[in-house]
Amino acid sequence: MEYNTQRNKLVIPEYGRNIQKMIEQCIAIEDRNERTRFAYLIVNIMGQMTPKGKESGDMKQKLWDHLFIISDFRLDIDSPYPPPNKDVLQARPKPLSYSEVDFKYRHYGRNIEKIIKKATDYPEGPEKDALVRIIANHLKKSYLTWNRNSVDDNLILENLEELSNNKIKADEDLQLNHTNEILRSSKKKSKSGSGSQRNSKRR
Repeated sequence: MEYNTQRNKLVIPEYGRNIQKMIEQCIAIEDRNERTRFAYLIVNIMGQMTPKGKESGDMKQKLWDHLFIISDFRLDIDSPYPPPNKDVLQARPKPLSYSEVDFKYRHYGRNIEKIIKKATDYPEGPEKDALVRIIANHLKKSYLTWNRNSVDDNLILENLEELSNNKIKADEDLQLNHTNEILRSSKKKSKSGSGSQRNSKRR
């Protein structure tokens, strides 16, 4: 009895073990013409196993590509399509580069820095004052997401000034939204979101 642990690993599982064995048999055929005819037969069987789009040229080439891949590129035949590039298929993607810029206030999020920088370009006036107030309230809300205790508004305004490289100095009489108001609003949104999820499940 042959156990799965004793068998070769399936290269493309969707075609099953029998196709893989047939390809191994094809590789072992000494005559090139016979080997090619057997390869065409295998590709036809593979096409019957994946009927969707089997008439398209792309699908036919894909089947031949899979044939070569399963054979580990050992199959020497007259194929209607050139074999895929083994080096390209086995190449590993380049590692992603991560930003090394220091970000002091992570609880505010990185995007807020871009918004603050944009605000520094605004000319002085009511429009900039309104934008600064919105940003400051957003900072306070973000702060309270990580720290449920009350926060001093002066701390938020100091953080805003620091994040803007001292280019934004809020008015001393600037009143931010009350902590309880922000927390109530967050709770309402949380309950509303969970309620909509329950309703969608009932439907």
